[in-house]
Amino acid sequence: MKFIDEVRIHVASGTGGHGSLSFRREKFIPFGGPDGGDGGRGGSVFLVAQASLNTLIDFRYQRRYRAETGHGGAGRQMTGRAGLDKEIHVPVGTLVYDDDTRELLGDLREDGERLLVAQGGRGGHGNLHFKSSINRAPRQYEKGTPGEERNLRLELRVLADVGLLGLPNAGKSTLIRAVSAARPKVADYPFTTLYPNLGVVRVATHESFVLADIPGLIPGASEGAGLGTRFLKHLSRTRLLLHMVDMAPVDESNPAENIRALEEELLAYSPALAQRPRWLVVNKADLFSAEEGEARFQAIRTELAWDGPAFLISAASGAGCNALTHAIWQALPDLPPAPDPVQSEEWGDEEEEYLEEWEGDDLSADWDDDE
Repeated sequence: MKFIDEVRIHVASGTGGHGSLSFRREKFIPFGGPDGGDGGRGGSVFLVAQASLNTLIDFRYQRRYRAETGHGGAGRQMTGRAGLDKEIHVPVGTLVYDDDTRELLGDLREDGERLLVAQGGRGGHGNLHFKSSINRAPRQYEKGTPGEERNLRLELRVLADVGLLGLPNAGKSTLIRAVSAARPKVADYPFTTLYPNLGVVRVATHESFVLADIPGLIPGASEGAGLGTRFLKHLSRTRLLLHMVDMAPVDESNPAENIRALEEELLAYSPALAQRPRWLVVNKADLFSAEEGEARFQAIRTELAWDGPAFLISAASGAGCNALTHAIWQALPDLPPAPDPVQSEEWGDEEEEYLEEWEGDDLSADWDDDE
């Protein structure tokens, strides 16, 4: 696959360094007393959002990460060096779950945003901390506390204002090519788009919005048919859905019935997503004369009893695309923001199947000496 949007990784922070058991011994200074320093703290593990990344593919080859262990203290009250933190770069739009408790730990939405996922262990106290009037030569010291270990599940959901929804070959990729600088693959066979594409649509100077093109859906997508729910979830972050339909499908199917079929898939996958604002976009008007194209467009609206915004366009020729993008730009300020992810999501059957290849590898096994 060229696009990996779900992975499991194991992270471990560093153990704190041990405190030192040491006594001051200098010439001509009797009864020097304890001078053992503290151990350094262990390194922590952070996830850092990076705008230049758009896939989780790198985690398919490296899935275990750990921070550096803190160094032990030394005599002369010297504190050990702290372990280096471990930063793991992930794409913007990554959801981070604890894979054991299924708790949502964070949602990295902005470039440079950091999320602490494993706190480093505390360094132990040296014997200097244990001296007192009745214990002038303490031989006690503390060991560093162990770091945290976690199994994490990373899930990438693209960040876009508008999402394109439709059957394969409805013209979604052609539209995003027509209105933005994105260049997704376009061909005359189904499922040309295999991973989401993002395009920035510039309406005017310093005025733009982000449009997401996801792979085409087919009836049964909510149960995993075709590319399944793996990409349906990318629409959950969008504020507006553009339901694109081919006004003259090659298989001679009814465009209105095609729209109803995907409406049922949306409702089956997420009732909340089905209630998201949705506009009808009828594509491929260039295949007919202006009069016949308008007649077919109105027939589809009538059969659906569609009372929301609807547009007749030709993504190939660009006809009607400017009117569509300006209407979107004017409507976006009044649209509600996309809801935040829930605190605890249920792992779907399709997702469990997708993760089966990791089940045989114990990610929490002991670290190798050379790691």
